[in-house]
Amino acid sequence: MLITCPYCGARDAHEFTYLGDAELIDRPDPAGPEAEAAFHAHVYLRDNPAGPHRELWYHGSGCRQWLTVTRDTRTHAIASVVAAARPEVAR
Repeated sequence: MLITCPYCGARDAHEFTYLGDAELIDRPDPAGPEAEAAFHAHVYLRDNPAGPHRELWYHGSGCRQWLTVTRDTRTHAIASVVAAARPEVAR
């Protein structure tokens, strides 16, 4: 799979690290009620969408920038790649 980095051009996916969902996912409060169950759900119980999905990828073997990739999870076809607007979302 090729990912077209907006800074470096088309590169093999092996140059990137997949982080996960590009939507903001709030981390549970470790001191909150039911913290253990909340963290279990946060780490292990995620949606596995079929179709277009926005994902965070890190170009570690290139420009070292965070990117938001819109990819169809059924075909791996990439619709768009843009610089991540909020890299602090990275978990």
